[in-house]
Amino acid sequence: MNDHTEKQFTSVGTNINEVKSKNAASGLSYNEVKELLAKRGGHGTAIYSDTNVEEVQKENQKHNH
Repeated sequence: MNDHTEKQFTSVGTNINEVKSKNAASGLSYNEVKELLAKRGGHGTAIYSDTNVEEVQKENQKHNH
């Protein structure tokens, strides 16, 4: 194997490309699930939210006055 070829197997014989392929087809990752829950308002996920709290407060002020 030359330096430019990606390693195909681990030292114990696991096919690295096969594992990567199965992982890609297995669904959402843990972090992807956390992000999705945060965007949909999941309980306890506020730290993962990308909502700009100040912007929401300003919008609420506009509508309340």
